[in-house]
Amino acid sequence: MKTICLYFEIHQITHLKRYRFFEIGTDHYYYDDYANEQGINDVAERSYIPALTTLIEMAKNNEGAFKVGLSISGVALEQLEIHAPAVIELLQELNATGCCEFICEPYSHGLSSLANEECFREEVEFMRKKIKDYFGQDPKVFRNSSLIYDNEIGGIVASMGFKGQLIEGAKHVLGWKSPHYLYHCAENPNLKLLMRDFKLSDDISLRFSNSEWSEYPLFADTYIDWIAALPENEQVINIFMELSALGIAQPLSSNILEFLKALPACAKQRGITFSTPTEIVTKLKSVDMMDVPYPMSWSDEERDISPWLGNVMQREAFNKLYSVAERVHLCDDRRIKQDWFYLQASNNFRFMTTKDTGVGLDRGIYDSPYDAFTNYMNILGDFLARVNSLYPADMDNEELGSLLTTIKNQGEELVQLNDEVTKLQAELKKSEAKKPAAKKTTTTRKTAAAKKEK
Repeated sequence: MKTICLYFEIHQITHLKRYRFFEIGTDHYYYDDYANEQGINDVAERSYIPALTTLIEMAKNNEGAFKVGLSISGVALEQLEIHAPAVIELLQELNATGCCEFICEPYSHGLSSLANEECFREEVEFMRKKIKDYFGQDPKVFRNSSLIYDNEIGGIVASMGFKGQLIEGAKHVLGWKSPHYLYHCAENPNLKLLMRDFKLSDDISLRFSNSEWSEYPLFADTYIDWIAALPENEQVINIFMELSALGIAQPLSSNILEFLKALPACAKQRGITFSTPTEIVTKLKSVDMMDVPYPMSWSDEERDISPWLGNVMQREAFNKLYSVAERVHLCDDRRIKQDWFYLQASNNFRFMTTKDTGVGLDRGIYDSPYDAFTNYMNILGDFLARVNSLYPADMDNEELGSLLTTIKNQGEELVQLNDEVTKLQAELKKSEAKKPAAKKTTTTRKTAAAKKEK
């Protein structure tokens, strides 16, 4: 029996403000609050609220037959908390239907998996806790930023206890294989891999409203017929996209939500079900290992990491940022940590791309990739100075780690000594409290003896 794994991702860009060289060292706030508020409110009104309302309606009307997976980045969650709490309320309402599984992803929606394992683990665990706090779910399946994946990343994800991971069904990795099976990680067979069918996914997220597309207009029964026509033993159809595809990439006027609402009924008629990622990785067996020696993603035709690290500027910014990864990982300054998450976000590097992908890229305030690089490096210069002010810049990471461990151990010893001092002081007070009573008793006895002599 065929099953559809439908998954949506929520991420929101944190816009950086225009930051000039002479501001380095004097201005430590890097964000365009107006652009961030306008951006999140716009996408919430045009996409998130109507899309989530539709998913809730689908979950309630189909009595458990419709299921969906969702992930949200930590930086997006922070913006929703401030500017669009109604979206969080809808996410919680969808969660209450029991038909939604929340999937974990890096808090920053960044590229730490390609740079520093400790920082990657830290932000994944941070996001894991956020999902538990907000929705009461302990995520069992992971999704990396832009579906970035290779064998090494899979091994790390498996070691963190995840049972499955969503990855791209890239042609250069699949070869002759089909994405409609369950596979497993080359480094750890316990991690199951759900591979995105990019054609079926892009038919909805990219082509649905394109009147020049040969399949336009696309109806739900036609779409389900395509899935039903797949070979009988191809059982898992993974349809992954951004939630903003419903309303932004594909405007509501295209009837995209009506198309979505009709899918469960059409699927039921053809004997096709909906499943969450965890249901698939626990119920089905892997058919083979998936060997991915080099990082891949779901972006651009090449399905690699060139959109973020394809030119000298991007790699320079990336290397500079992660040169202080160990120091940031060791520090506990709240503002430094928050800025670290925002500066890691992958869009900061995407704005610097010089690739001609044939798809328009909105660079926001930037006139060119070189403008994006200059602005980011100015901000990064101030951020690096702040990090290095906390710890000596001429001290290497290993030496710094050893020093901080020593300081931590000394701090723990001081706490123990303070506890002992407190305990001794309490005993001394008890001892001193008894002494006056003893003197008083002696004095009373002496007075009684004197009276007797008289």
